[in-house]
Amino acid sequence: MTSLVLTSCQLPENSRLWTRSGQGQPTVRRAQSAGQEALFPAATGFNVPLHAVTLNDTARLLAGLQPMGQDSFPAVRGSSGWANHKNKLDTLWSDFSWRHEQPIQNWAASQISDLQASPALFYPFSGPDFLFANLFFPNADTVVLCGLEPCEPLPPIAQLSAAEIEGGLDGLETSINTVMQFSFFITKDMRRDLVSTRFRGVLPLILTFMARSGHVVESIDLVKIDGSGSPVLVSGSSGSAPGAVIRAIGPNGVMKRVFYFRQDLSNDGLKAGSPFLHFVASLNTPPAFAKSASYLMHEGGFSVIRNFLLTQCRGVVQDPSGVPYRSFGEQGWNVSLYGNYRGTIDLFNEHQQSDLVAAYQRGGAQPLSFGIGYLYDPERTSLMVGRPGAMRMSAR
Repeated sequence: MTSLVLTSCQLPENSRLWTRSGQGQPTVRRAQSAGQEALFPAATGFNVPLHAVTLNDTARLLAGLQPMGQDSFPAVRGSSGWANHKNKLDTLWSDFSWRHEQPIQNWAASQISDLQASPALFYPFSGPDFLFANLFFPNADTVVLCGLEPCEPLPPIAQLSAAEIEGGLDGLETSINTVMQFSFFITKDMRRDLVSTRFRGVLPLILTFMARSGHVVESIDLVKIDGSGSPVLVSGSSGSAPGAVIRAIGPNGVMKRVFYFRQDLSNDGLKAGSPFLHFVASLNTPPAFAKSASYLMHEGGFSVIRNFLLTQCRGVVQDPSGVPYRSFGEQGWNVSLYGNYRGTIDLFNEHQQSDLVAAYQRGGAQPLSFGIGYLYDPERTSLMVGRPGAMRMSAR
């Protein structure tokens, strides 16, 4: 099991470690102050509750869930606004369960079990979409998400007015509505929603997805990637953070860490051999997941991240908006096709892939019972699973 201790991280002298027995060995659960002061300055600047129980209850509050123990926010949960929020999210999750959760879990277990066995997952262009990362790769104990959206401090919920809380919960519902129904965020709308209320940035969305998928949140810390490609804790202050790491216990009892970095993946913001890519590569050549990626890796200005996936990942699970189909063939990868691809939506008409259409027309693609990405209609959806190899690219 991957250690949850951040590489190159030095714990302050006033810290003590909580431990939890895992597979017969003690495992670091989180570090917490032995006194009343904050363990790391980041904890104060990020408005993160210092105790794991309160932090996990914050995630459950945002997710419209009752507390696991004592209620840290009884006044909020007693309000009609929160009750309405809970009802809306319950309805969304019920629809999501039959539309996406159950069919994706069944498909992934049967078709990508070899890739699911990896202890890590890299999800470029993800934004805050922990939801689908967890559906396709529930066993990954290290997940790396990245996007252009900021990672803002949590608001001091106990100090917010009823109107601020209700407005924040409404904005949260708006942000997650499209991804739960159609499997993708509308980027323009999401970026507007993520700055329009007191629940700003990606953190409330990630915590909502984690709580609703059965994770118990243990800690959140601010991180950055140092020059050697190692994640290190940083002293926090108010404002956006370069990244965050969320430690949690999954529904299977395995400890997990979820990284989110605000990272420009264009060639202007990412160079081959950069510390960020070195960090991802250090996770034992993880599989990659790409969905609703705006066909950016089809463009020359995103060649670095495209080449990284094709040379440093053990497999790629994606819709057609990820790595171009032709690029897999150029690298000698095997590609299994699923669904019934007939071309992309009009918005991305310049990225039609005639070779991919022809591959589907030749037959052999396996059916899908769910839609994914921009082609969310199951009758015209497409999913590709690429694995490095010398065999000719084909549908299986």
